This record gives sequence, C-alpha cells and structure tokens, in this order.
Amino acid sequence: MEYKDYYKILGVPRTASADEIKRAYRKLAREFHPDKNKAKGAEDRFKEANEANEVLSDPKKRQSYDQLGANWKAGQQFTPPPGWHGAGGGRRGAGPQFGGGGGNFSDFFSQMFGGGMGGFGGGFDAGPSEAPATRARLSITLEDSYNGSQRQIGIGGRSLSVRIPKGITPGQTIRLAEQGNHGGDLLLEVEFLPHPQFDPEGRDIHHNLRVAPWEAALGRRVPVPTLGGEVELTLPAGSQTGRKMRLKGRGLPGAVAGDQFVILQIVTPPATEDSERKFYEEMEEQFGSFRPRS
Repeated sequence: MEYKDYYKILGVPRTASADEIKRAYRKLAREFHPDKNKAKGAEDRFKEANEANEVLSDPKKRQSYDQLGANWKAGQQFTPPPGWHGAGGGRRGAGPQFGGGGGNFSDFFSQMFGGGMGGFGGGFDAGPSEAPATRARLSITLEDSYNGSQRQIGIGGRSLSVRIPKGITPGQTIRLAEQGNHGGDLLLEVEFLPHPQFDPEGRDIHHNLRVAPWEAALGRRVPVPTLGGEVELTLPAGSQTGRKMRLKGRGLPGAVAGDQFVILQIVTPPATEDSERKFYEEMEEQFGSFRPRS
C-alpha cells in the first residue's frame, strides 16, 4: 500500500492552518472539478484533493495522520503500525464519500481511517428498523440538487440507487431503508462539492460576474449563467465592482425558492498595443477630475 502525503497533494506545509488547508482545497477542487476540467488525470487529481481535505480538515483525523510522522514519502510502501486505530473508524460520517465525482477513497485512507462498511461504524440513530441506523456522507453537485437526480453509489460491495430530491441542502439526510449495517437503515448526510461558478448559501446561490468597464459605465444587458440556464441581466449605468444584484427565484428550489445573487467584477482590458495605450491616455485626459481614491 502506497503512503499518501496529503500535505503535498494540497500543496501546503505540515504547519498549515485550517484556513490555509481550506483555501488550498477549494483552489484545487475548482481547477480539477470534473464538470470544468476534462483533461486526462484531472478527475484523479480532484479525488486526491478531496481525500486529502477529508483528512486534514478534520482535527481528529489530522492528528492521527500526523502521528505517523513526517518521514514518509509519497509512493513509498506503507504498513500501519501494530495496533493502529486511526480517527474516524468509530465516528459519525467516517468512510468514503459518494457521488458527484468524489468516488471511493484510496486503500491508504481505508487502512488508516476505515473504509467500506467498516468505515461507517458508530454514530447511530434509531430508525424504523430494529437495528440502529448507519451514517455516511453523500457528496453531490449543485445541479443534482437543482434538478433532482438518481445516483448509483457503491457500498460494501453493493451498488445502491439513491434518489436525490430537488432542493436538498447540506446537512439534510437521505434514508435508505435496511441498507446499513446489520439490516439497519443507511442515512446519507448531504454535502455539496465545490462548483466552478457558484457558491451556495442555504438555498441562495452566489456568482461573481466579470464585466467590461463600458458595460458597467453605460449600463448594458449581459448574459449570466444560472443553474437553470443562461439569462440576461440589465446592469444599471455607473455600476461598480462589488455591486450585488438579485435574480429572484434562481437559487435552489423549495417551498420558497432561493435567489441567485450576482456580484459584479469589473475587468480592465490590457493595453498591449500603441493604439490601446493612446486610448487610455485620452481617457485619462477626458476624466482628469476623477479621483478613484477620494
């Protein structure tokens, strides 16, 4: 079994703070997200980053992982020390994540923290069946929640079909009757995978929209991506970077649908040609009284 250097995978030092780990993971997840990056090996990089974050973002798992020491190198053959009990084998939510391209975790993760059905031990809730319910996490995309979907997950050598309801949000659970340990129910706690364009907040969706200076200054109709397809948005003349505009009902569905909030980011064209530089010089003269820092 090959040792996984999770710090190297995320590109952070072993002393990295929780915020540094989070930022590094989000950057990699956006870069290699299967919906955005179709290059060969991108999905594997995404899965590696997902697994590294699963360990390093959890204080107990990270402490257990760090106990292995800093002397191992990625790719070396590794065997857990005798009597090793990594964090997670007996805690709620441990074990593989499913759905949205996350895939099952590596053999290294399974050996360290529990995998397959064994990784779901502990953290039981009473369910309709006599046996206690087994908990796991289910990673889905925003599109899964927006449209509702049917997913296949692998667990304990079995393939299970999971119906994802429209508008489900992180923290909510999906119950699969009698599909957990010992015939108990399986409770899948939902979480969202990072999205290359949208940031969810409850049922609301946030999107940073890049616009040209003249679009913001003059007020123009511009295309805006949403989970339900592209729409047009009219910018008020004189808009500035940071302006927030609302697309009502364009968030996740529900009894009361969420909204999509569009945050404007004005992007200045580069001046690489003489004519372009001359244009900016003329603009400087035209708006000579303008004081952006006053």
